Amino acid sequence: MTIPKVAIVPRSNPALSEAVERGGGAVVEPEGADALVWTDPSAPKALAELLAHSPARWVQLPFAGIEQFVEENVIDSRRKWTCAKGIYGHATAEHALALLLAGARLLNVHVRSRRWMGEGATASRRLAVSTVMIVGTGGIGTALRDMLLPIGCRIVAVNRSGRPLPGAAQSLPVEHMSIALPETDFVVLAAPATAATERLVNAPFLDAMKDDAWLVNVARGTLVDTDALIASLERGGIGGAALDVTDPEPLPDGHPLWRFDDVIITGHTANTWRMAVPELARLVERNVRRFAAGDELEGVVDPALGY
Repeated sequence: MTIPKVAIVPRSNPALSEAVERGGGAVVEPEGADALVWTDPSAPKALAELLAHSPARWVQLPFAGIEQFVEENVIDSRRKWTCAKGIYGHATAEHALALLLAGARLLNVHVRSRRWMGEGATASRRLAVSTVMIVGTGGIGTALRDMLLPIGCRIVAVNRSGRPLPGAAQSLPVEHMSIALPETDFVVLAAPATAATERLVNAPFLDAMKDDAWLVNVARGTLVDTDALIASLERGGIGGAALDVTDPEPLPDGHPLWRFDDVIITGHTANTWRMAVPELARLVERNVRRFAAGDELEGVVDPALGY
């Protein structure tokens, strides 16, 4: 079996280097590499420049969200491309669960309080008696389902095809999800950012939500029409929003979303690099071993779908 030559660029990482070696590969400079492990999710142009003179036949991207690489036309058909879809599901789902609980118990009100509020001060509720719609049933969505089922939530699953999600009370295709919104207490966005999902949450979507329902976004900011969300919040159209991601991002100082007491913003911290590296290292190890054996890789990107 040929030893794969793998470059870790643009920044080296000891954990990833060790993963390459555990997988049976050798860490080399990019000029002679069979494969690249790219470590900067915000630098698609730099990767394109490197690939223009690279013999690499496989590129591993560090996160599941690859829209910047798609937009810059970096992903080509001459190489095998993989991303980290699926491996960060539990970390991001944990954050989604925290935001759900914050919305249910109205922690946005309590953390700002500087006096004892007491029982009856807020209309907080139990998550256990709530209906939660999960939009996107990949790694994040299925991990969140596993966390919500023991709590007792009623789950509505939404995906492209309407494929049933085990454990969900109802599964719907994206085009029919609005029929469940009037009975939904929390909407969690966990879908990839693609042309089809851009501004999926728009004015009609928000109008169909209950006036005490919360929107939770741990996917990508572009799934939400920010202006429509602001308008809905201003008129009390929904109960609140818990956003780990926004459009624009980073959210500028003084942006209208910062002024709402019923909006929680966590600054894209659902899955940090510190959390990600151990999972990414295990994926790299498995994929280097598969690459060496000529087997199908994990997390293969579909250029047509953009994820």
